Amino acid sequence: MDNRSEVREFLMSRRARLTPEQAGLPGGGNRRVPGLRRAEVAILADVSVEYYGKLERGAIAGASAAVLDSIADALQLDDTERAHLFDLARAADGIPASGRPRRRPSAAQTSRPGLQWAIESVTGGIAVVSNAQLDVLATNALARAFYSHVIGDGGRTPNLARFQFLDPASREFYPDWDRFAEMCVANMRAAAGRDPHNRALQDLVGELSTRSDTFRTLWGAHNVRTHGAGTKRYLHPVVGELTLVYEELSVTADPGLTLMLYTAEPGSVSAERLALLASWGAEQAVEAEVS
Repeated sequence: MDNRSEVREFLMSRRARLTPEQAGLPGGGNRRVPGLRRAEVAILADVSVEYYGKLERGAIAGASAAVLDSIADALQLDDTERAHLFDLARAADGIPASGRPRRRPSAAQTSRPGLQWAIESVTGGIAVVSNAQLDVLATNALARAFYSHVIGDGGRTPNLARFQFLDPASREFYPDWDRFAEMCVANMRAAAGRDPHNRALQDLVGELSTRSDTFRTLWGAHNVRTHGAGTKRYLHPVVGELTLVYEELSVTADPGLTLMLYTAEPGSVSAERLALLASWGAEQAVEAEVS
């Protein structure tokens, strides 16, 4: 991914969505571009028009933290967008987002016994380890039951983004499909900013852009986000509708890996159905061993 292009398109897209009125500036007049003009952003950020124009053309290398903060304030970026802007600047300077060389986990690391034992110890919820490109790398028993139709027969490494955009079954599994699609792409955008040299992520973006019009449109919007925490709805083919809360945790021993935990409110219908799914998964595992 070309860093200069990423910077240019991100800043232009953030500028285009902000009206003069929202920025506290007088509006009106013939405006040939949506949102703010470059000169207006420069005024709000207290930098010269020439310097902001240079930044928006993608020449962000060497920009100070103070300038980046001023630009972020002028464009009213949220915390995730602000972090993304800083990630793009660090990438332009050749500095990893973490401040240290980024190691992409090897197959041996992602199958570490300790990591697998840790997630298998989670018995009341779904535990999934994934990487920046949303490959499913490790699961606990309940996650294998939950994602049984995504994981498949164990051939190609399952990927949640491919399932989202290329498998028709995802539209049933995700009742709020459009919201899930936006979240998926925005997370991938943020990951690309943190690690712009991730070839596997670049290849996945290219594949999905070619095969999915929806993905291509969402990717072009340059929206970014992180999972964090929240609530999602699912329609599971075995137990029906589930409302689950999720928490995202970083696997600090393996930078770039994320542990997602999904649980249901105790005593809720979803909790009962999650327990039923666990029983079903255990039966399937026994049958697989016997066969």
